[in-house]
Amino acid sequence: MDVAGELGLPVAVPSTALFTDQYELTMVQAALRGGTAHRRSVFEVFTRRLPEGRRYGVVAGTGRVLDAVENFRFEPAVLDFLRERRIVDEPTLRWLAGYRFRGDISGYPEGEVYFPGSPLLRVEGTFAECVLLETVILSILNHDSAVAAAASRMAVAAGDRPLVEMGARRTHELSAVAAARAAYVGGFTSTSDLAAGFRYGIPTVGTSAHSFTLLHDTERDAFTAQVDSMGSGTTLLVDTYDVTEAVRTAVEVAGPGLGAVRIDSGDLLLLAHRVRRQLDELGARDTRVIVTSDLDEYAIASLAVAPVDAYGVGTRLVTGSGHPTASMVYKLVARADSDDPAAPLRPVAKKSMGGKLSVGGAKWAARRPGPDGLAEAEVIGTGPVPDGLADRELTVELVRGGEVVGREPLHVPRERHRRARAGLPLSATQLSAGDPVLETVYADR
Repeated sequence: MDVAGELGLPVAVPSTALFTDQYELTMVQAALRGGTAHRRSVFEVFTRRLPEGRRYGVVAGTGRVLDAVENFRFEPAVLDFLRERRIVDEPTLRWLAGYRFRGDISGYPEGEVYFPGSPLLRVEGTFAECVLLETVILSILNHDSAVAAAASRMAVAAGDRPLVEMGARRTHELSAVAAARAAYVGGFTSTSDLAAGFRYGIPTVGTSAHSFTLLHDTERDAFTAQVDSMGSGTTLLVDTYDVTEAVRTAVEVAGPGLGAVRIDSGDLLLLAHRVRRQLDELGARDTRVIVTSDLDEYAIASLAVAPVDAYGVGTRLVTGSGHPTASMVYKLVARADSDDPAAPLRPVAKKSMGGKLSVGGAKWAARRPGPDGLAEAEVIGTGPVPDGLADRELTVELVRGGEVVGREPLHVPRERHRRARAGLPLSATQLSAGDPVLETVYADR
């Protein structure tokens, strides 16, 4: 649940029913007419490959998926729209009017890492109720997991230094909120986006931009106004004009207790050293140095030897650092041959050529440890779980009989990701391109 809702604040919860593709609804119409809509079915979310060069993926957006499923309702205005456009017929509209997802959902818990073939989410119910959720589930998981994976790599590069998410102006306004949430799961410590702070309780930060300095007659006037308003612990932006002069003025105005200075342009490595030395000489030894300006994991890693205390990241983070989607798919893997709820499920899978094959059957997944206690393989199967892996299964229950049972505070998946990443071989944290750090092993083959 949103933090705002937990606090009793008014939060509009719109229907998510139209966050879908038209063919989801036309399939339901054809299945209702053909008598197959109510066959028990299992869909799974997985990816056939990680983005090129990535060594692991990060599950993010699960909490948002649960909200989307809970709010997937065909309200009167939505039904009127479908009727006016003649997207589906009247019998289908009557069925949609009463739609509620009443099935089960399980999957990897948010913050967990994943690999090619990992059954990240399993959706079970009738064909009609499950197929409608395909697009909204994929749109959330693909976006949020891509951002979280980029955030995780940046967190590795940053080490113990804090990371601020500040990409709201580089993406869609709603995507910005989701990106801030995913970045927090991946290891960022705060965001500049107030909507993300309001909705999810993520710590927010921010002080001033170059326009504030340019508004004033002198840089000193701007710094004085900000310190008078926010106190000496504020962060002053020092690269509007001459950095050296700005740092000197900043300490004169705020005193040696100045909280931080921010550098947003130029040779960050060189400037960070110069500014740190200057601050120390001026007696502001505790004043932090924060750098921004089109950073990614590689730029952050290159600044590891610089006296930088925190990083602000925008564009590269919210676009997945070159990989804006996780390429997840939602596939039918098992279904019954009749409407009988007791009818057995049989595996189904796409078999056409072209690199888009899938593996049939509802799957379990477990992470096999090596002799050193670190993970050595992602094991997937459809039969009995082998001895020694039963206590290492990765999936958890998220929805039971249409009721959400797996919602958790955002700090939980954030900490889970930190532990999951620490349980991988050391090569997982290399920023150089490479293959997935764990091999995917199919136990039934």
